[in-house]
Amino acid sequence: MPKVTIDGVEIEVPAGITVLQACELAGVEIPRFCYHERLSIAGNCRMCLVEVKPGPPKPQASCALPVADKQEIFTQTPTVKKARNGVMEFLLINHPLDCPICDQGGECDLQDQAMGYGFDRSRFHENKRSVPDKELGPLVKTSMNRCIHCTRCIRFATEVAGVEELGATGRGESMEVTTYVEHALSTELSGNLVDLCPVGALTSKPYAFEARSWELSKTESVDVMDGLGSNIRIDTRGAQVMRVLPRLNDDVNEEWISDKTRHALDGLRHQRLDRPYVRRGGKLVEATWDQAFAAIEAKLKGLDGTKVAAIAGDQCDAESMLALKDLMTALGSPNIDCRQDGAKLDGPRGSYIFNPGVRGIDSADAILLIGTNPRWESPVLNARLRKRYLSGHCAIASVGPAVDHTYPVERLGAGPATLRDLADGKLGFFEKLKAAKHPLIVVGMGALVREDGAAVLALARDLAEKLNAVRADWNGFAVLHTTAARVAGLDLGLVPGEGGRDVEGILAGCEKREIELVYLLAADEIDTKRLGKAFVVYQGHHGDAGAHRADVVLPGAAYTEKPGTYVNTEGRVQLGQRAGYPPGDAREDWAILRALSERLGKTLPYDSLDQVRARLVAVNKSFAALDQQAAGTWGIFGKTGALTDAPFASPIANFYMTCPISRASKTMAECMASRAHLMAAE
Repeated sequence: MPKVTIDGVEIEVPAGITVLQACELAGVEIPRFCYHERLSIAGNCRMCLVEVKPGPPKPQASCALPVADKQEIFTQTPTVKKARNGVMEFLLINHPLDCPICDQGGECDLQDQAMGYGFDRSRFHENKRSVPDKELGPLVKTSMNRCIHCTRCIRFATEVAGVEELGATGRGESMEVTTYVEHALSTELSGNLVDLCPVGALTSKPYAFEARSWELSKTESVDVMDGLGSNIRIDTRGAQVMRVLPRLNDDVNEEWISDKTRHALDGLRHQRLDRPYVRRGGKLVEATWDQAFAAIEAKLKGLDGTKVAAIAGDQCDAESMLALKDLMTALGSPNIDCRQDGAKLDGPRGSYIFNPGVRGIDSADAILLIGTNPRWESPVLNARLRKRYLSGHCAIASVGPAVDHTYPVERLGAGPATLRDLADGKLGFFEKLKAAKHPLIVVGMGALVREDGAAVLALARDLAEKLNAVRADWNGFAVLHTTAARVAGLDLGLVPGEGGRDVEGILAGCEKREIELVYLLAADEIDTKRLGKAFVVYQGHHGDAGAHRADVVLPGAAYTEKPGTYVNTEGRVQLGQRAGYPPGDAREDWAILRALSERLGKTLPYDSLDQVRARLVAVNKSFAALDQQAAGTWGIFGKTGALTDAPFASPIANFYMTCPISRASKTMAECMASRAHLMAAE
């Protein structure tokens, strides 16, 4: 490892890093605009100038200069300071003086660094240049007069998002960052451009002029819009969620989040359930909690447990699902399921989690996608797959829908027949997987929600074992979930008990009047028409499909309004925190179930959140390991059987509207309208 001297202090640094990175390791701050840790080096802002010996007698850009042994680096010499002041003066020649009306105010790198390196007046008297604003869609607002040509946005769109739609035209003063042909950005990660922009050229269009950063209360939490469990920060003003930003977690989402995670938050303000309702005379009318509980109690009185069923939704926290399961057990009902979509998952933990972990993607050297479109099912995880492709020496193939993954994928076929041929070694890609040290098999919900899903799962397991992809030092079998609640539900055993019914069996039982009461815990993705004459209790936070069909509505809390435990697709247990309180009479979901159990004479054995979480650990020890991926046990799972010829299809047909929150979001509706032609093509 080379030894370098930085401002008179000698340190040892890893070989191959840049001078800027070496300075950061030494605790020396280097100003920069164009450099970003996760993007390629551009070296065009020149703010990171330092003096280096041996070397030419002039300041050099530290972001693009590799370290060398016995190198001397000077970051605070008069020459360096004068050079940085000059760079800042040039950057501000054309920058408009609109800080008071700029949404980036208080969070602007240019503003901050101008305080350290700027001057109180300008020596230039030419008119400032004027650049037309660009239309990038409903999420990103442009003010291109402020652009300093750092090119971070261009590099992010090209390298991370995989959508080569941003670039620069012209040279010198005529240079403009643009989309060439004006249209909305066709990426599910466009909101990250706002975080990357070091000035106010790109800001959030839905958030424009809503609040200043210093007015907001900040809460660290977890996203529930897909199965990845991205780490987020929820900014609130009073009771209102103003914005959602990413938090750094290299093991999960790095520092990116999807547009749905970031901008569906306005759905939290619309179509909310804020009081109980009871159906009388064919109409839902407002009621008190006591009246709602009384209606449920009257229906359950004398009702056999086998005629009662419960379905847990896709965004439920582990605490509420545990309370639901305990209540159903107390009522003697084995009819419970957390798999709204009918996914054929019910085996050891290793059969339903992303075993190698999200970070394990970086080690994979051959990847097979089965029945999944990760670009829509988990855009941030898809960016990780693209990152692995860009690093080289990784073959990627797909058995499933023909879509643009944002990276080259060899499409082997569309359905189970192709997967069978691959497992039998009849396709050439089998040899690539066999030769790989770390093969990765990603099984999506599109392969598991079918009638033959259990057979497909068994076939995928067989393939993984033939490839020796499951061993002591590596488990390359990965299930990609599309929902935030699924893994926690499976960990807690929210699957039919002995003689119990799954979701399909519950709906069929309702049609035949064999099920008389159904408890929907925020479950809106089922076919409510099949509930027939059953008495439906809906507990949730939005007036979506389940609430419209319900006979009793119990208002719950959304994910921003309660502390909750969530388990992501890789089996990592994470805590979401309360950023605000639910509206009106709405309450936390586990507390509603606890109160109802007392009314029914089946009191659940916990009175506080701490007691509920202690019960979680008692049921499954994996809940004790916070922010860690508990290893999944391997075994026999799936069910050998006949395979149909129907091609695999992603369960997500509309990325922007997949849950009650996103369906209530005006911003998501605008996104869908702006990309309707692209979604139709995909």
